[in-house]
Formats: sequence, C-alpha cells, structure tokens
Amino acid sequence: MARKVVNRKAARAEAEAAEAAEAAAPAKKAKKKAKRKSRKVAPEDVRMKLFWGVFNQQLKRVALFEFNQKKQAEKKAESLSTEKSPHFVQKVKEEVIEE
Repeated sequence: MARKVVNRKAARAEAEAAEAAEAAAPAKKAKKKAKRKSRKVAPEDVRMKLFWGVFNQQLKRVALFEFNQKKQAEKKAESLSTEKSPHFVQKVKEEVIEE
C-alpha cells in the first residue's frame, strides 16, 4: 500500500496562516470581563488580654487574677487544694471589651 506524500511547504504555509489569523483575532476581542470585587467584610481586630485562672479538677474556673498577680493565684490554688480536691493555675486569654 502506498503512502500519501506530505507536502511540507504547503503544511508550513497553512500553519503560518493559522497563527497569523489567531494573532489578529484577539486584537479585535480585547475586552475582558472586569473581576467582581469581593463583598467579604474584613474581620474586626479583637484585643485579647492574659490572666491567671485557678481551676479545679473538673476544669471549672474558680478564680481569676491579673497577669502580674501570679503569686496570689498560686496561693489561692494551694489554699483550695488543702481544703478540697487539687486545684491548679493556668493562663487564660479573654477578649478586652472597649467602650
């Protein structure tokens, strides 16, 4: 069976003509859709403050102390531990409410 002879010059000319037509077509359709701006609302900055919390075994907060009052918090936990079940001190972050 005989093969079909490929005319490379004709194929090259067709490819170049297609590229030229393709390059000219986008120039006519230069309009693009504008991107829609997001309607997402930026989250507000929430200020947090550190405290020392005294907790019991059930993880319920018994007392709350300012961050610079760690010694008082530890004393409170120790005094509660002698009376009842063990208590411990842990850092607590809470939101600062501004008025």
